[in-house]
This record gives sequence, structure tokens and C-alpha cells, in this order.
Amino acid sequence: MTEATTVRWSGKIADTILGRCNKQGEDEYVLERWAYVPGMLLMAMARAGVQLGQPEYVSYMERHMDTFIGEDGSIRTYRLEEYNLDQINEGKNLFLLYQKTGEERYAKAADLLAAQLIGHPRTSEGGLWHKKVYPFQMWLDGLYMASPFLAEYGKVFQRPELIDEAAHQLLLVERRTRDPRTGLLYHGWDESKEQEWADSSTGLSSHFWSRAMGWYAMAMVDCLEHFPLTHPKRGTVIGIFQRMCGALLEVQDKETGLWYQVLDQAGRKGNYLEASGSCMFVYAMAKGLRLGYLEPSFSEAMLKGYAGIIEHLTKEDEHGVHLHHICHGAGLSKDRNGSYDYYISEEVQSDVPMGVAPLLLASLEVERYQAAG
Repeated sequence: MTEATTVRWSGKIADTILGRCNKQGEDEYVLERWAYVPGMLLMAMARAGVQLGQPEYVSYMERHMDTFIGEDGSIRTYRLEEYNLDQINEGKNLFLLYQKTGEERYAKAADLLAAQLIGHPRTSEGGLWHKKVYPFQMWLDGLYMASPFLAEYGKVFQRPELIDEAAHQLLLVERRTRDPRTGLLYHGWDESKEQEWADSSTGLSSHFWSRAMGWYAMAMVDCLEHFPLTHPKRGTVIGIFQRMCGALLEVQDKETGLWYQVLDQAGRKGNYLEASGSCMFVYAMAKGLRLGYLEPSFSEAMLKGYAGIIEHLTKEDEHGVHLHHICHGAGLSKDRNGSYDYYISEEVQSDVPMGVAPLLLASLEVERYQAAG
């Protein structure tokens, strides 16, 4: 086992996040609006606080969430009628807040988000549209935003039909987006086949984007954690998770253990080893190994991936931990055509929460897996 996989990085990363926040007073990025990336950063910090026994990390999440949640359970800057799956993700923090305080406003806020999903626009097979403004489209990103929330909400508030719904979403998008040749999943699917980025016969986008599959991989392990052992779809979801992870190992860079921005295009001009997707895959595999969803044979590749992240993508200095080679954002729309050239043209950044949050989540899971072993 390499030094990179034995040093506890989670505390360093969380301290770096806190340090940046304290230096700026309060983190304007997190406070600006209710959104999926700030929500993931807050969740990662809260998990770090619980796992490492550091209350100030949990307080970071609480302080920022409380700027959004009103006494009546309303959510500042959130609008249900937008019907946007991205807006669900920050709500995952409500469950810990409700468990910790018992305050009904957190339950009411969760009820509001669940109401959005229950009435959310759908494909003919019941798949949740990614957004109202993206009709009949399912993106892998949306599975992470909404399905784990549905599963946990169903468990906490005794709504088993919502756990069924989470399973349905996971299985449907996999069936619709999986490439049988590689086992990889395309970024998006348009049932109407109307979008410029969609294949006219299949409705699929053109490429396997690393972070899109990262979102989906994390969605699967985070949902499964809330499924009862007797759920009729549990074994199927575990099975397709293992099959998908096997496909990811086929495109893992053998030298560094990392994954490319466009997964199956290693060596093609402009492609690069990307941080957020690599962190998400390591997180999902480490959690899958810890909870028994993956066979132990995946351990070597997972640990190599984590060591590669630390060795090739991170740096430490007096300001803390820095993460590089993060794709700032990518999507599918009229001006984002899903081509290879599009994915490699998106801005590459350092230290943005889109990559730092998955790095913290991956570090926590690797450390839990190692401690359990």
C-alpha cells in the first residue's frame, strides 16, 4: 500500500475548506443560492465532521443551511415550479439536521423537495426529466441529484414507494444509456430525439463523459445505503453497479490510475486526466467495497486511483490542499453539442468545489474502507 493511501487526507482537505471560508469571512459561493455543488460541499463537510469527530465541520454545514431554511420550511431562492433536479441535491443535508435537532422546519423543507419530485415531469416510462426546460431528457447527473434524496426520504419518513421510485430511476437510465460494447453510459438521452446533440435513431448523446458517469456511480451507492435488504430491486442495482465498475476499470489509465475527461478516448489530442470524475469513481468504489456491493478484487484498482489523485492532481502548501485538472462544467444544449471537441473545450480549473467536494468524499470513504479492513 502506498503512502498516498495511508495518510489521512480528509482532515487536511476539510481544514483547507474551512480556512478558505474563514479567510473570506463567509463563503459567498455557498451562500449565494440553493444549488447542487454548494450542497455537495456542505454534505462532504458534515460527513467529515461526523466521521472525524470534528463539530466545527458539521457547524459549517448547519450555518450555511440555516441561511436558506425558513421557520416555516420554505427555502430561500428555491422554486418548485422550476422542476430542476439539480435543486434537490442540497436537500440531502436536511436529514442530518432533522435527526440532530428534531426541528420540524427541516422536515417541511424536505417535504417541499419531495413534492417537486412526486409531481416532476417525466418520460413515457416515468423517467424524471433533468429540468423542465430540458423536456423528455434524462441526464446521468440528475440521478445523483434526486435519487439518493428520494431513497433517504422514503426511509426516514416511511414512504417505501419513494425507495421504489429511486430504484426505478437508476435502472431506467442505465437501460437507456448503456453502450453494450464498452459497458459505459452515455451522458444523456432524449426520448423525443429532437435535440441537436441527440442521435436521431437512439436519442443518445455522443460520448462517455467522466463526471456524468461519476454522478451516476455515486448515486447508486448512496441509494443502496437506504434500500432495505428485502427490496426486490436491490440485487439488480448492486449487479449493474458491479458491471459498470468493471467497465470503468477497462478505461482506467494504467500508469496513473486516473480516468480521462472523455473516458474511452485515451491518447486523443486534447483529452486529459480529470479530477472530479476520478474522485467520484474512487468514492463509489471505496463505498461499494466497504458495504459489500463490489467484490474484493476491485480494491487494488480503487486504491491505485486514489493514490493517483493524491500524486498527480493534488499539491500541498502553506494554504492547504490544492486540487487541479477539474472540469468546471459541461452539459447538453443547443450550444453544448456533446461532441468530443466540446467536452475538451470546457474550462479546466483548480480548487473549485466541483472537484474539492468529491475529493473530500473520496478521502473519507477510502479511510473508512481501510479502517474496516
